[in-house]
Amino acid sequence: QVQLAESGGGLVQTGGSLRLSCAASRFTLDDHAIAWFRQAPGKEREGVSRISSSDGSTYYADSAKGRFTISVDNAKNTVYLQMNSLKPEDTAVYYCAAVFSALIPAGLDRASWERFASWGQGTQVTVSS
Repeated sequence: QVQLAESGGGLVQTGGSLRLSCAASRFTLDDHAIAWFRQAPGKEREGVSRISSSDGSTYYADSAKGRFTISVDNAKNTVYLQMNSLKPEDTAVYYCAAVFSALIPAGLDRASWERFASWGQGTQVTVSS
């Protein structure tokens, strides 16, 4: 069974940085894309960023552009999300999810969620003002 495990969340002040990790087990990332989503209390899930392990192509939501960087280390079977210039509105539980390369969606809107077959348990990110 495919497993994803997030780590790296925590409490940081406005303007600070965090690096989230998404470690995959029982499958390799070669034929998958990994995306990061987040969900704040009382709000709908939001797609943040996505990377394809096969060609390195990336996608960023407008809220992440210029501040977040997604990367993959295929040797470690791990995807990272470097988050800089954090804002209080970035506070949320962050989840990573995997999708087969053949099913990679163009964006990360609600219609794309069902394509992601595997999800991690999430890691809490809290940005204090």
